[in-house]
Amino acid sequence: MTASDTPASVPAATGTVTTAVPARLDRLPWSRWHWMIVIGLGTVWILDGLEVTTVGNIASRLSEEGSGLAVSSAQVTGLAAALYVAGACAGALFFGWLTDRFGRKKLFMVTLVVYLAATALTALSFSPWWFFTFRFLTGFGIGGEYAAINSAIDELIPSKYRGRVDLIINGSYWLGAIGGALLSVVMLNTSIFPKDLGWRLTFALGVVLGLVILLVRRHVPESPRWQFIHGRGEEADELVSSVEREIEEEKGEPLPQPDREITIEQRKSIGFGLIAKTVFGRYPKRATLGLSLFIGQAFLYNAITFGFGAILTKFYDVPSDRTGYYFAVIAAGNFIGPLLLGKLFDTVGRRIMISSTYLLSGILLFGTAWLFDRGSLSATTLTACWCVVLFFASAGASSAYLTVSEIFPMETRAMAIAFFYALGTAAGGISGPLVFADLTESGVVGDTVLAFQIGAGLMCAAGLVAAVFAVNAERRSLEDIATPLSVAKSSGKPPGPASAPAT
Repeated sequence: MTASDTPASVPAATGTVTTAVPARLDRLPWSRWHWMIVIGLGTVWILDGLEVTTVGNIASRLSEEGSGLAVSSAQVTGLAAALYVAGACAGALFFGWLTDRFGRKKLFMVTLVVYLAATALTALSFSPWWFFTFRFLTGFGIGGEYAAINSAIDELIPSKYRGRVDLIINGSYWLGAIGGALLSVVMLNTSIFPKDLGWRLTFALGVVLGLVILLVRRHVPESPRWQFIHGRGEEADELVSSVEREIEEEKGEPLPQPDREITIEQRKSIGFGLIAKTVFGRYPKRATLGLSLFIGQAFLYNAITFGFGAILTKFYDVPSDRTGYYFAVIAAGNFIGPLLLGKLFDTVGRRIMISSTYLLSGILLFGTAWLFDRGSLSATTLTACWCVVLFFASAGASSAYLTVSEIFPMETRAMAIAFFYALGTAAGGISGPLVFADLTESGVVGDTVLAFQIGAGLMCAAGLVAAVFAVNAERRSLEDIATPLSVAKSSGKPPGPASAPAT
């Protein structure tokens, strides 16, 4: 009997199921099916990168007379950016709760539709209030994507590959950033498009890309892990069996037998009280870790990216329609970091890699601030320094999403991602743009140096927290890292190391 013939879930009269679904998913070899998951879910990060970079690069154009909007550059990089992040935080919490309650698939379809509608309406902006409102709603959709998609990815990708896949997918944000940077060079060229049209077409292109992703995403399945906990054990079994048959045909050999089972008491939903009690009462050290990682990376990125164009134009006289070239360079460094370092998170380990990427990026940014203060950098060498800093920072920032999505029980996963993303990003992503926009707009070298030092200091602090509290989650089943809340108390087979006292 092959693995695909093995019954994965056996309904019990007491309302429990005994299932091998997690083990069956984790022992799968990499296949075309996994590529479909990566493409269908991961490509939305490209949209997010396109969005944020586009707005940053068109800030100077929107503030010019004849753009069609009466806003200042500081309002775009400050207020509009803060509203976008506030929307993302609100969307993460709202859709995160719905994701744990109604499933990953329904919500990652809904959140993408919200994003598409809001982006399309942003392109039609005719006044500042309209622009700011739909920047908030665009962020609302993107925030929901973070919770729904990171949950689905980690629950569908085998444990052997989970770290590198998660990092590369989150790092693909920077492919969108490269596209947004280069796109802005064309769209801001007034010999091609009028001032009041180019930036609108940029948002419209984001909608077109999103529609393509929506079509691909229809084929991504629900998480079998979510299904068997929420009373859909037969559906989970059928889904995993079909995937196993497909992979056996692709590889030309039977799959190995799963090596463990888990007994689950099925439930329809988890209350906020139990989620909070689990995250903060049962796992206080992990909660501290997640919050530290998100705050650190949010401040570092806001210290650099939201004031990027203003720094180049004010201190180095780079024309606004040329800043996109520089941003494309640092965006490339951001993507290459997770791409090259991602595998090490699965081999060298989470604790060493998370702490080292955070500390290295913080120390390097301190060095960049010192050189900038001395007047030793040009636009080119400053960009080169940023590129090196963000090579490490991007891998670290991506690992923040990986960390909070795998160190808490499955029933709380989407809500945990949403909570730490919202709280950490609110601290750094809302206050960051407001603070850093003022610092970089002032044109005073010392103010910009201070912005760099704030981001660097918080990144180093998060690295030290990770060195102490990071969980060795590499190559381990999600159920081993954090025992599901729904595990039957009478189960004779606890899912492994996570049955030990939690921290």
